[in-house]
Amino acid sequence: MRWRLLRRRLSISAPRMAVRSHLPWPLRWAVAALMLGFSAALALWAFEFGRNIAGLNQGADRLNEALTHTREQLAQVREERDRAQSVANSADSLLKAERVTQQRLAEQVKALEAENLALKDDLGFFERLLPATGGAGVSVRGLQGELTGSGQLRYQLLVMQRADGRIQSDFLGRFELWLSGTRDGKPWTDSSPVVARPLQFKQYSRVEGVARCPADVQLRTVQVRVLDSTGSVRASQSLKL
Repeated sequence: MRWRLLRRRLSISAPRMAVRSHLPWPLRWAVAALMLGFSAALALWAFEFGRNIAGLNQGADRLNEALTHTREQLAQVREERDRAQSVANSADSLLKAERVTQQRLAEQVKALEAENLALKDDLGFFERLLPATGGAGVSVRGLQGELTGSGQLRYQLLVMQRADGRIQSDFLGRFELWLSGTRDGKPWTDSSPVVARPLQFKQYSRVEGVARCPADVQLRTVQVRVLDSTGSVRASQSLKL
């Protein structure tokens, strides 16, 4: 029996036996890490070497330079756009201010034209009122009257005082407006002036206003009188309507 066992161990059919060295596991991990690091370094070196051979690094550098140049151009374009926008805003503000100024000037021109027309009318009115000849004293010139639809009379006239070469003093007196016409087919004259007010001037005075007429009277004649401080009539004028 023993001989059989010994023979079996010494023969080809004997079981295999492996001899291994026993290493602690931390050392095994350290060796594995060193091997992985070396492999990674070798792979990175091979990759960079291949890029250098293929010229990829130069292309990347040129790409970075082009990207940097493009960014600089973009910043410059943005800066120019901001300047242009600022100029456009300033131009828009100036344009609005100019429009407002033109509108104001147009309104002033219209006002001056209206004032000029009024002055021309006044000048024509005064020219018609100025007497061609005449001596010293008070006179009434240019009596005008107009009936309105509301039963009122609008009137205007010019009272003038001409000196005889001496120093002219102020005229002190009053102005009266008298109305006459027909009532129920009969002549009618107002018993008192419809307008009476003080009057004081040195050379001339423009008198104008509105007088109310009786509703049942057909107005025919308007008469104005200028009285001095003593109540004497110094000038008068009548107007037929």
